[in-house]
Amino acid sequence: MISTLPRWIEFGAFVLALVAGCVNAIGLLSFEHQAVSHVSGTATLLGVQLSLWHLATSIQLLGVLLAFMVGAAISGVLLHGAKLQLGRHYDTALIIEAILLLAALLLLSADIYAGVFLASIACGLQNALATTFSGAVVRTTHLTGIFTDLGIMLGGVLRGERLDRRKAKLFSLIIVGFITGGMVGAYLHRKLQFLALLFPAVVCLVLALLYRLQLRKPGPKKRIANN
Repeated sequence: MISTLPRWIEFGAFVLALVAGCVNAIGLLSFEHQAVSHVSGTATLLGVQLSLWHLATSIQLLGVLLAFMVGAAISGVLLHGAKLQLGRHYDTALIIEAILLLAALLLLSADIYAGVFLASIACGLQNALATTFSGAVVRTTHLTGIFTDLGIMLGGVLRGERLDRRKAKLFSLIIVGFITGGMVGAYLHRKLQFLALLFPAVVCLVLALLYRLQLRKPGPKKRIANN
């Protein structure tokens, strides 16, 4: 699947991973230390809080999980199908993500916890966006699957199989992007608090603009990747 994707996918995956790492770092440092770009840790915390009968906190954590799924559902409505195709609403999804992050900024600046839900919706939307066009190979808001896939590839190499260099490069860029985003998010949070969310929001808008410019280039706007 990855071999059929255009070369600019590496750039897009790196930047999206950077956005997710940035938002997650801001979340961990400020949203009551709440991760928003992935759900495994949140689900574990939900189990812990339920075992302690902390119902208020459990409801908040459940809200974060459901918000992530809502974001994925929005992406599913906009981007049905598992093939990358110019002309689909990738730019619309990115603009919605930016709006959600800006709205989260406003709510959290006013000390309204619902901003966490909006940030989680944004991350769910982004992860589903990448998952949709890559056939569930590329995930940009968490690294568990990426490290798992790299481990499988390493095992194959140790058995004598040929290394898929492009796949390894793409996964490495996602890892570097996510970690870099965490560094940027932590730095911006120290300087700007919740205003740090302006950075990932602007990046999403820039990506949407670049995609729109790509659409205006002459040439076929048909399917460019096959399942």
